Amino acid sequence: MTRYIFVVGGVMSGIGKGVGSAAIAALLKDRGFRVTAVKIDPYINVDAGTMNPVEHGEVFVTEDGLECDQDIGNYERFLDTNILRPNYMTTGLVYQTVIDRERRLEYGGKCVEVVPHIPEEVIRRIKLAAKKSKAQFALVEIGGTAGEYQNLLFLEAARIMKLKDPASLILVLVSYLPVPQNLGEMKTKPTQYAVRTLNSAGLQPDIILARSVIPIDKPRKEKISIFCNVLPEDIISAPDIKNIYEVPLNFEKEKLADRILKKFSLKPRKRDGSTWRKLQRKIQRAKKPVRIGIVGKYFATGDFTLSDSYISVIEAIKHAAWELGRKPVIDWINAEVFETNPRALTTLESYAGIIVPGGFGGRGIEGKIKVIGYAREHKIPYFGLCYGMQLATIEFARHIAKLKGAYTTEIDPKTPHPVIAVLPEQARKIAQEHYGGSMRLGAYKCRITKGTIAEKAYRTNMVRERHRHRYEFNNKYREKLEKAGLVFSGVNPETNLVEIIELKNHPFFVGTQFHPELKSRPMAPHPLFVAFIKAAIAKK
Repeated sequence: MTRYIFVVGGVMSGIGKGVGSAAIAALLKDRGFRVTAVKIDPYINVDAGTMNPVEHGEVFVTEDGLECDQDIGNYERFLDTNILRPNYMTTGLVYQTVIDRERRLEYGGKCVEVVPHIPEEVIRRIKLAAKKSKAQFALVEIGGTAGEYQNLLFLEAARIMKLKDPASLILVLVSYLPVPQNLGEMKTKPTQYAVRTLNSAGLQPDIILARSVIPIDKPRKEKISIFCNVLPEDIISAPDIKNIYEVPLNFEKEKLADRILKKFSLKPRKRDGSTWRKLQRKIQRAKKPVRIGIVGKYFATGDFTLSDSYISVIEAIKHAAWELGRKPVIDWINAEVFETNPRALTTLESYAGIIVPGGFGGRGIEGKIKVIGYAREHKIPYFGLCYGMQLATIEFARHIAKLKGAYTTEIDPKTPHPVIAVLPEQARKIAQEHYGGSMRLGAYKCRITKGTIAEKAYRTNMVRERHRHRYEFNNKYREKLEKAGLVFSGVNPETNLVEIIELKNHPFFVGTQFHPELKSRPMAPHPLFVAFIKAAIAKK
């Protein structure tokens, strides 16, 4: 049977429930079990596609085309497997499903209520995800923190599952223990309150992951044990670390996986943590820096920078840099700076490589185009992802092919040269205001042209890559831009849509309509990112 491990948060959000869930899943996999992971988001949005990345973080896209939370990306990177549509749900999706079932009379005329019908639908989806994955363990991460009204029904689902089959479910609380600077002492009271809040929902944590800036000491473990009714050995130290891939090794030191198996009366089928040790050795050996600039707009939230907006891009850079024995140094560059101060473009010379990632809308777009032109002219390795590919095409069309006013119809529907234009089926969806989950999403084939940078990187002539966009390269301009020197090195064989562009006589100038960062893994860096970092290392 499948064993379920619910992971919930305490005190505050953003303390690593997703990484903690992924690390636990990885350790159980290393012990010979089939493992999957499920993310529950307490938003009314039906999926993550319409959520603001500055508020919520990156929208991750699965192989089968679901727009979901960034933690699904963490699960994929730690488990080295594709996580699919059944493994993600939101409050909106659950309610929508229940209401649709009621409209079809599938409840047989019963009065449909929030309890038990909403928790029952949550349970059905969790079990479906486990069944589809043939999982012996399913990690179920509930977004938010204990005590929030938004996730109470998901806690109710855990309570019902625990009531019906106590031996099949345990609860892990990821709680933050602050160390106030003016006191210099780790405080346990917020965690005590988080546990009591869970108790009021009918749940008791079996394990507490004690997140803090430093490791938790014995006196604090004993205090939490007494006040929270958890054994001291089930209080796991989870201090801040240099990189998220250290987390499995930290959990191993605390014997977390063994504690979990003991609670389920199971023994490991094998024990293999060598993968994570090898990765850490590789990371530790990477001393010499390679400096990469990411030019975008989804950074600022007040006075703070939210790097989660581009988390998969960041991780893909790290994976490739570590593979090549380099320490990645990543800087955030605000595209709007170059619109008001073109002289600032000279600062780009200090970077080994430049990335323009995906995005939407017109804010900062001319700044990005200026950056791309500078990288092209000054031979700085450039990698354009989705929007970054489209803007590179526009820059080339304007300044090399001399198509004055070339643009994307997303920004200027009346442009004289729509080198980037909306697909006909997407235009119909826009006219109907049908936006959610309606872009070109998921994995599509890409045929690679021989003798190109892309072919040298991939070492094959056919790949599958994930998409998330509504606008495409306009094939009416293909011949003209090709004559001007733009190389179309990747094309979808079914639709003839352009997937990859590049330039000759440049160290590395590549743009992809797809998002290669979504398929990069720490043990298997994406080949295009590896090729980009190689070129960046070679730049003088």
